Amino acid sequence: MPTASSGPTLPESGYTDIRRDGWIARRIPASLRPYVTLARLDRPIGTWLLLFPCWWSLALAMPQPFRDWPSLVGLMALFAVGAVLMRGAGCTVNDILDRKFDAMVERTRSRPIPSGQVSVRQALVFLLAQLLVSLLILVQLGMTAIGLGVLSLLLVFTYPLMKRITWWPQAFLGLTFNWGALMGWATVQNDVGWPAVALYVTGVAWTLGYDTIYAHQDKEDDARIGVKSTALRLGDQSKIWIYGFYTLTYVGIGIAGRLAGLGGLFLPVLSLAALQLAWQVATWRPDDQGDCLDKFKSNRWFGWLVLAAILAGKL
Repeated sequence: MPTASSGPTLPESGYTDIRRDGWIARRIPASLRPYVTLARLDRPIGTWLLLFPCWWSLALAMPQPFRDWPSLVGLMALFAVGAVLMRGAGCTVNDILDRKFDAMVERTRSRPIPSGQVSVRQALVFLLAQLLVSLLILVQLGMTAIGLGVLSLLLVFTYPLMKRITWWPQAFLGLTFNWGALMGWATVQNDVGWPAVALYVTGVAWTLGYDTIYAHQDKEDDARIGVKSTALRLGDQSKIWIYGFYTLTYVGIGIAGRLAGLGGLFLPVLSLAALQLAWQVATWRPDDQGDCLDKFKSNRWFGWLVLAAILAGKL
């Protein structure tokens, strides 16, 4: 692990989601803190959003998850470690490529690279370390899943560039963040079945919803510096569009469950997850940065409810 540059201290940046008084400051040695922040280990919601499509797919693919629960739990743990590593790698790639933009945005200028705590060279070494450990996780899966994992790197390395060329970078984030829907199924079944494909496409709609909410935090800075997003493209119509994205999410997960042969308890529990999505949009205040972040984070509960619905459908 490279030693972080002593560099400048965190600048006073106004609104930011980096907590200066959090567990990093209390428990992590000063030399490692910038790397923990770079990998977003202090902000785990992104890991949850990356992980849930993996867990949903594993549960869908497992013929008897309650009878084979040790295998399911073991695979879920393996994917959890992989999600932490790959989310950290993705954030590192993003921050390397976006360092100049981040320096001009209130919420992101305190990040380790634009604030001078980590150099680009140090970040590249850190990225390589995360990818190597991720490879150790990947090779424990089947050949189909390994191939899919290698292919996912194309998305990981290109997604950060999308905000420069399209108003819909959130769609490309969806393609990246939901790749685990294919990998989870492939790990159990050693193929890519239609339930996994339906879950993957559905996950893109889910991501379009929650990441448009997230993007509203930065819409003024993004407009000023020329960065594109669905928040800017959809503007005052964002709520209507997000209702649409979330409706597609509910319908799509329902289709994936039916394709996987889930039983009668699946849809009633899934409807609880749909209510969580409806609550998000109904109570969301697009011009309140703190509320945007809170609603974005609340998708963790949606993820748990969908997992509960899938498992209920296996009873």
